[in-house]
Amino acid sequence: MIAILGSGAFGTALAISLAQNGGDILLWAHDPDHVSEMRNTRQNTRRLPGLKLPENILLSDDLAALPSEIPALLSVPTQTLRGFLEDHATTLGPRPLVACCKGIDLETHLGPVETIARHAPNAQPAILTGPSFAADIAHGLPTALTLACADDATGKTLQRSLTTPNLRIYRSTDTIGAELGGALKNVIAIACGAAIGLGMGDSARAALMTRGFAEMQRLALERGARSETLMGLSGLGDLALTCTSDLSRNYRHGLALGRGEAVDPVITVEGVATARAVTEWAAELQIDMPICATVADLCAGRLTATQALQTLLSRPLKEE
Repeated sequence: MIAILGSGAFGTALAISLAQNGGDILLWAHDPDHVSEMRNTRQNTRRLPGLKLPENILLSDDLAALPSEIPALLSVPTQTLRGFLEDHATTLGPRPLVACCKGIDLETHLGPVETIARHAPNAQPAILTGPSFAADIAHGLPTALTLACADDATGKTLQRSLTTPNLRIYRSTDTIGAELGGALKNVIAIACGAAIGLGMGDSARAALMTRGFAEMQRLALERGARSETLMGLSGLGDLALTCTSDLSRNYRHGLALGRGEAVDPVITVEGVATARAVTEWAAELQIDMPICATVADLCAGRLTATQALQTLLSRPLKEE
């Protein structure tokens, strides 16, 4: 059995994909009414409508009933992960906890793996990340992800458990590189969306992706990540998807800002918080990250999209 804690689109998609392997999949939601609704309809109409929940997906709102020691995938937003663990670390106990979120905590500047290690010290922390959309996974479309776990034996076990007919899992022990790649690419996606929203074209987007990737590497390598991790699925692969697809919430957020349109405050856009956190963090570490800093100002309303672009274009010329 595998537990998925969090009934958003991504958690539900993982449950549907993992159910193909047989055995029970436990999908937990904090809202009893939502659990009851999913049981009755065999769908998650709130987050992933139109897709049937297989019968071997068990639905629950009771964490205390979670079988001991089975792996749990934490499909909750990065900014709520710390609070979730503070409330439930004792109940979760010593088991593999796999973060299925991307970002940097605004207050602690920790990524998801580091947050698990700090707030659930008895657990074995890991992260599942890479270029993926929930709808693709749920519809059975081929998807490849990185599973990063410092303990390689645990990583191998999780890799076997999480691989499905349409979900191919690659393994790494570089948790820093995997979590930073997944977090930082969201910031660059907002910048790319804003450029396209302004009508700047695909050449400008390619430039932002390239220079943004340089910023991603600059911070990640300073934090001890391996360069090959950033070149893999959790870095370059995720960057390519998120910066070029209308299905990306971060890209769409930037697109709206570039067009001068209102953004929906209810939708979770992890890149907004990450831009702020990483700008503060980079300043502390004295690392130059102009695109991330400009995105932070854009999202906070300190710059318009036109002013943000001009800020980047007016920077001193330099060698690549």
